[in-house]
Amino acid sequence: MARKQTPTHEVALFTGFPGFIGARLLPRLLELSPGSTFKCLVQEKFLGLAKRQIEEIEATHAHTRGRIGIVLGDITQARLGIDPAEAKVLQRQLTGAYHLAAVYDLAVRRDVAVKINVEGTRNVLEFLAECRAFARLHYVSTAYVSGTAVGLYRETDLDVGQSFKNYYEETKFLAEVEVVKVGLPYTIYRPGIVVGDSHTGETAKFDGPYFALRAMLRLPSPGVFMKVGSGNNTISLVPVDFVVEALAQLAHADSEGKTYHLTNPQPPTVFDIEEMFARALGKSFFYMPVPLALAKLMFTPGPVQKLFGMPVQSIDYFDHPVTYDCSIATRELQKLGVRCPRFQHYAQRLVAFYLEKQGSVRREAMV
Repeated sequence: MARKQTPTHEVALFTGFPGFIGARLLPRLLELSPGSTFKCLVQEKFLGLAKRQIEEIEATHAHTRGRIGIVLGDITQARLGIDPAEAKVLQRQLTGAYHLAAVYDLAVRRDVAVKINVEGTRNVLEFLAECRAFARLHYVSTAYVSGTAVGLYRETDLDVGQSFKNYYEETKFLAEVEVVKVGLPYTIYRPGIVVGDSHTGETAKFDGPYFALRAMLRLPSPGVFMKVGSGNNTISLVPVDFVVEALAQLAHADSEGKTYHLTNPQPPTVFDIEEMFARALGKSFFYMPVPLALAKLMFTPGPVQKLFGMPVQSIDYFDHPVTYDCSIATRELQKLGVRCPRFQHYAQRLVAFYLEKQGSVRREAMV
């Protein structure tokens, strides 16, 4: 396929709406590309939510009015489940796509993850391949396609012989392989573990490091808290506002064919995060070292996972010796004035939002 530049007046398909990242990303993309319009692929069961979300976006971002449309469909269906007549019109119009839709759940069953993450991505690619004016796909992957790889994992790495800690990682890896091999022009973004907004703490889902926060709240203080392994391995947490701004800016840069790690260039250790959370909660713990294998065994029983709200699959991330090279993304984002804030500068805001909203924000994936 001949190389095409992203058009100034882009008509783009957008999947993953009305998800938390998607709802934040859309107005920023429309701001950076005043002549563009977006067609959001929405499942019928989320239609009402999507309409309300668009109304909220248009009410707070005047530049988006009339530029966000809805197309009923489903990435798990052939030709995306779009009405055939509407699909033909859409394929004549589309010049770009942003594919965010996926199941983000460490405990997801393999059949569900394959259907949504792998087959869904394949269906998107097949649909886009029939768009004659198509210029570029922006695909949101995850840094954790690294799986069990250890040491330094680069932006130019994909298959390094790794296996995977869970089906989420495996299927996101398989989906990225599909994107690379199909031959469409693309840019790939691999965020780290996305947490709340660095300014407000706002998030739509309490998972990842919030599992540890919930466990700390349930334990007495002074008390004992588990330190998995040494606690000295780093973990790349990134606030949603950084991910949105980085993705939006890079999407409008000379980024075709590149893969970016949207990760923290100065990641804290797991133990650092636990200490920051404890201080923000006003709690004091003695940290008892527990080997990774024993920690997973302790959290395997269902009642234990339910008590702490922490799936056993999350334990692997407390002690995994991998770091993410993000030098390409960092270098290009610095030119654009975008920097990832350090975790210690906004940890307190995450905790404050959690304490305020812990009973009203979901922990499960939006499927």
